[in-house]
This record gives sequence, C-alpha cells and structure tokens, in this order.
Amino acid sequence: MPDHKLTPLDSFLLSGCSAILSKTVCAPLDRIQFLLQCQNAIVKAGRLDRPYKGVIACTRRTLANEGLYYFWRGNMVSCFAYFPSQALNFALKGPIKKAFAVKGASPALNLATNIASGGLSGMLSLSVIYSLAFARTRLATDVLVTGKDGIAKRQYNGVLDVYKKTLKSDGIRGLYRGFTLAFVGIFVYRGLYFGLYDTLKPLLFREKPGILGSFVLGYCVTMTAGVVAYPIDTLNKRLMMTSGEPVKYKGSWDCARQIVTNEGFMSLMKGLSVSIFRGVAGGGLLVGFDTFKKGYASFRSSI
Repeated sequence: MPDHKLTPLDSFLLSGCSAILSKTVCAPLDRIQFLLQCQNAIVKAGRLDRPYKGVIACTRRTLANEGLYYFWRGNMVSCFAYFPSQALNFALKGPIKKAFAVKGASPALNLATNIASGGLSGMLSLSVIYSLAFARTRLATDVLVTGKDGIAKRQYNGVLDVYKKTLKSDGIRGLYRGFTLAFVGIFVYRGLYFGLYDTLKPLLFREKPGILGSFVLGYCVTMTAGVVAYPIDTLNKRLMMTSGEPVKYKGSWDCARQIVTNEGFMSLMKGLSVSIFRGVAGGGLLVGFDTFKKGYASFRSSI
C-alpha cells in the first residue's frame, strides 16, 4: 500500500499543536529574553528602576517581584499567535518550495530555493499574526511597578487592554509599529531556519538520520538562524515599545542608529544566550515534526 501523503490541513494541525507545546514549555525563557532585549526601553519609560545585570539577575528579580506564575505572562496570546504562524509556515513551505523547484539544480541553487521558500512562507504568516505578536511583546515586557501609593500596578490588564490603549494612543498604526523590519527579520530567520535544514539534511545524511542526528542538525540550524536574525528582532521589539510613548523613532534606521550610538551594538544582542538555550526547543520542533509526521503518515496508510 502506498504511503499516505499529508494534506495541508494535516500539516497545519500537527505543526500547530507541536508549536503550542513548545511555546508553553519555553514561555519562561521567552519572557526573560524579552525583558533583557527591551530593558533599556522599559527603564526610559520609568517602569523599571535599573537595568538587569544578566540572565540570573533578571530571573531573580522577576520571580521576587511577580512570582512564578507570571513567567507565563502573555503565553496564551503567544500560543494563539504561534499556532497559525508556525502551522502556516510548515503548510505553505511545501507548496512554495515546489513552485520554486528547479530540476537538476546545484546544491547552491537548492539552498537559495529553500531559503526563499522558507522566508516567503514566514512573511505570509507574519501578515496574519503581527498584531498578536505586538500584544505578546507588550505583555511580556509589562513589569509590575509599585507606585507612590504603595500599590503594585501594571501598564496593561490583558491582551484586550493592550489593543484598547494602543488604538487610543496611536491608532491602528501603533499595533503595526516595526512591521516592515519584522518582514525582513522573518525572511532572514525563517529562510535560514528551513533553508539550511532542508539543504543540509540530504547532504549530511545519505540514509535516514537517527533522532540524535536530526536533533543536532535542527538545533544548529535554529541557533544559526537565531544569531543572524537576533539584532533585527531586537530592533523590531524596541520599535514596538515606542507605541503609547511620547518619543518615537523616525524609522528602522533611526532606531538602529540611536541604539548603537547611545547603548552600543551589543545592546542589540542582549538576551541572546537565553535565545540560544531556547533553541533546543526549536531544534526539537523540527525533529519532532519530521518524526511524528512520518509516523502519522504510516498510520494513515495502514487504515
């Protein structure tokens, strides 16, 4: 009996569910990374008295001030956004890759094709979920502040409050601040993420790779893509942080220039160590999706 081929709906549901599990497990790491990336913006806004000294200091202060539960702050909207994002990435990558395919292409052309198809699928999914990604960022960076009256308060009460206050202060444009730069970042990240994995896998493994080999490749690909795209991601989040604030950057280049001039280039890399550690989940996601998809296809073919 021939192998059952997964439909786009199969790919959408399987990859979306695996993405939700991955995001929930890694939610505390995500929040620490976001806080480290945006700490200077939070200090400037007067919601943080001093920058964090590092990953451990950030973790300790957040735990002491807010408690363990709030390491998952914004995770619900993250999962809601990540389901269509990741699912569309996987579901669209195949058809787009097929449309770009060239018979007898060289390894270099295959790499370019895989990067282009992965990047384009990422850009299309970003168009759908960007305002949710904005809300996720603002919730994750919303620290608990004790006012002069001794009462601890947050800037936002939840995701709907993020939309309400942003629309009131900045209009619809506020929800899409940094959108153009995010397009560049998602193309670079998703292009390398899928492009390198799909290109290197057949080159490194002549036979079917084992779970360990696939995991190592997946982790290395995720880490490489993350490091290359990280400064763009930081700039994107810093642009998001200006919505609702009186002073805004004139654009992506102005944002980059001011941060590098006033804070140094390494300010764009804050939280990178957390991102690299979190890359384990990204590598596992690629391997897990590959392995589970094959098992599911075999199951479907047997019934």
